[in-house]
Amino acid sequence: MKKVCTILMILFGIGGLFKAKSQNVYFFYDFGSLIYEDCASRPMFTTTVDLFHADKWGSTFFFVDMDYTAKGVSMAYWEINRTLKFWEAPVSISLEYDGGLTRNFSFSNAYLGGVQYGYENEDFSKGFALTLFYKYIQGNFQPHNFQLTGTWHLDFGHNAATFTGFVDVWREPQPGERDDFVFLTELQLWYHFNSIKGVNEKFNLSIGSEIECSYNFVLPDRFLVIPTVALKWKFK
Repeated sequence: MKKVCTILMILFGIGGLFKAKSQNVYFFYDFGSLIYEDCASRPMFTTTVDLFHADKWGSTFFFVDMDYTAKGVSMAYWEINRTLKFWEAPVSISLEYDGGLTRNFSFSNAYLGGVQYGYENEDFSKGFALTLFYKYIQGNFQPHNFQLTGTWHLDFGHNAATFTGFVDVWREPQPGERDDFVFLTELQLWYHFNSIKGVNEKFNLSIGSEIECSYNFVLPDRFLVIPTVALKWKFK
């Protein structure tokens, strides 16, 4: 589940304006192996842990994904992002590292640096961020590339539910005739149990779904739509 805590990444654009800290643990059940024959070996279970922390110099965000099979952990992937912001304008510098491994191969180290624009309304119930990155993919025969990332979040139903998402478009050349460009978006919808009357406000369990739509990401030159069901616990 790439960048599953996209709601927190929205705060990168305004991280220097206030102090905030949040940690989340997610559990996903993935239907990809049941929908596509070419994804028969795709793990059904994924856990994610993330942490966001804002300070007067910007913000730090990281997450770790782990996929599970009957033989144990089959994939580990992580991203860490640091934004720098010493001014009042809604523009920040964004630095990032991406990498990981599976049982059969390692993800290429990717180093990103760029500029981000972020917006939040007054009560932080909705917002978005847009980042343009230079992306260096170590080991790629054309390592100098770019990535465009957009994120958003929207709280509704008197904060009973949250809609979040992100979209990534990047260039990652591959040998042969495979398309150089990759598209990935993940849409998340969460319902928060502590919004129910009589439930303690500190019971921070949410239930929801993430739908992953991708082109040239899971399979070469293929467009896939993969839904999940999920649980999330938010630590404050």
